[in-house]
Amino acid sequence: MAKRTVKDLDVRGKKVIVRVDFNVPLKDGKITNDNRIQAALPTINYLIENGARIILMSHLGKIDHKDPEKKEAGMKKNNMAPVAARLAEVVDTKVTFVPVTRGPELEEAVAALNDGEIVLIQNTRYEKGESKNDPELAAYWASLADMFVSDAFGSVHRAHASTVGVAERLPNACGFLVQKEVEMLGKAVDTPERPFVAIIGGAKVSDKIAVIDNLLKKADKVIIGGGMAYTFMKAQGGEIGTSLLEADRVELAKEYLEKAGDQIVLPVDNVCADKFAEDANTQVCKSGQIPEGWMGLDIGPETIELFRKTLEGAKTVVWNGPMGVFEMAPFAVGTNEVCKAISELPGATTVIGGGDSAAAAIQLGYKEKFSHISTGGGASLEYMEGKELPGIAVIGDK
Repeated sequence: MAKRTVKDLDVRGKKVIVRVDFNVPLKDGKITNDNRIQAALPTINYLIENGARIILMSHLGKIDHKDPEKKEAGMKKNNMAPVAARLAEVVDTKVTFVPVTRGPELEEAVAALNDGEIVLIQNTRYEKGESKNDPELAAYWASLADMFVSDAFGSVHRAHASTVGVAERLPNACGFLVQKEVEMLGKAVDTPERPFVAIIGGAKVSDKIAVIDNLLKKADKVIIGGGMAYTFMKAQGGEIGTSLLEADRVELAKEYLEKAGDQIVLPVDNVCADKFAEDANTQVCKSGQIPEGWMGLDIGPETIELFRKTLEGAKTVVWNGPMGVFEMAPFAVGTNEVCKAISELPGATTVIGGGDSAAAAIQLGYKEKFSHISTGGGASLEYMEGKELPGIAVIGDK
């Protein structure tokens, strides 16, 4: 069922809370990457042009409410002021930053809003009740507005006051960012054009068990690379040297291999190193034949070819997790080549599920060559696990 979008709401002259994802990286109080602010602009600009009175809410970083000293340090470090300053530079309207999350200063700023103007509230995590979806807090925030728009895809897997609690109490809709995420992930995972190939990488099997489970039910082939592949090699009885191993997941990997057979595609060779460092000595080792004292840090040339062949003719590809330690140049080749192979598939829907693979694709210059790169690592992972996302479930259907 299609969810309501911001275009289904009559926003003119109305106070609209928009839950955005402004959880941007900060260094010494300066924003080092404003991608998330840019990603929210289509919804914000639509609301400005249509005369809404806009109240923006977001979390920023983590705040430890148990320890008073840590709480104070967290609040100081994760103040939204630099975000407000950057936002004011990229929108063509008045932006008022309110350095509190409740009280007269906030209420007066909201009451003073004219059509098309913005109030940005202080970091929602300044409130202890935010992550607990405290009903009193949610009711208070909801009382400030007439409507709610969900546009923080990176937070929709969390049932917090600002993502779910407020939405339950107001007429609501998805913003353009969340709408695109749900449409693209849905198209790829739930109604894929076949052949459908999933590529799962990253360090740990335990992080991706539910993803592998769900995708084995849906995909024609599941390619497994990255650090997690060595637990599967161990399950096949191979030697993996000092490669990453989750000993407590070997039995589970065996079960997957027995159950899925050739539906799972594993590396056949690996770039191995004698230490975890950019200047390590390297050699290419066959899978299951990694010598003692050596560790696999990337997929090898034969595997790149095998994965490329597996991808040939695919009409839907979902990729989550790098093929190796892509942060170090000697071990970035596998991730780079897989990225390139996916991006060159003719007429395919290609989706990257956020997190490290999104960072890798952007870093390697492939951003424009994919159908969709998700903005939410955790949220897209949970979507791929087949879980209901509370921040989406709460939004009404058209």
